[in-house]
Amino acid sequence: MDNKRRGLALIFNQERFLDLDDRQGTNADRDNLEKRLNELNFEVKTYNNSTQVEVLDKLGEAAEANHSDADCFLLVFLSHGNDDHVYTYDGEIRIQDITSLFKGDKCRSLVGKPKIFIFQACRGNKHDDPVIAFDAVDSVLEMNEDVVDASGVYTLPAGADFIMCYSVAEGYYSHRNMFYGSWYIQDLCELLHRYGDSLEFTELLTLVNRKVSRRSANSRNPNAVGKKQVPCFASMLTKKLYFRPKKFQT
Repeated sequence: MDNKRRGLALIFNQERFLDLDDRQGTNADRDNLEKRLNELNFEVKTYNNSTQVEVLDKLGEAAEANHSDADCFLLVFLSHGNDDHVYTYDGEIRIQDITSLFKGDKCRSLVGKPKIFIFQACRGNKHDDPVIAFDAVDSVLEMNEDVVDASGVYTLPAGADFIMCYSVAEGYYSHRNMFYGSWYIQDLCELLHRYGDSLEFTELLTLVNRKVSRRSANSRNPNAVGKKQVPCFASMLTKKLYFRPKKFQT
């Protein structure tokens, strides 16, 4: 991670849709991510409420760009999902079609470099029930409503040096607060702010899992009250990953 640039970070923030419910709170996630990724010296590009064609165009541009002087590549998708798809404003895109653009045979300047994909979306229609652990601690409940991101996003295989980060384990709802943003992105950003330039990334993601798992839903939906969530990640990294502070020449 000693290249001239940290690398490109794309954020696709989908709040509004042609035929689906709005995702209130997602703009808080977007703003939070922009701050934290800028702190880690990423070149952040954000796209809001993009159409299917617009998303594919931006992905194609990023895949064809020269990343030879960059440490890594990062992409965040904040949206609804369905099976192995994420939704754009007017359509859907397969997760595999996104990740395949950045594999070594198509994006040679990222060969051997970390490719980080973060998906904030549900992965099923089940709520995770609480259980009492020996080290249980009190959780602070939000005073406004938590909702869920509809449908599912399933884990797909990716090439070497990919890491796939999901807001929830397969088969379960992913909770989003309508004012503060999603549980996962809130806690990910907090820990990136505290430890992003010092802690190994998969260790940080494990702390995110723990922090999110301590939350409990506060919702007008009686089936969701008190329900839990735990994120997950699948790492195909071949080295430990640190975002050490960059040394810029003057």
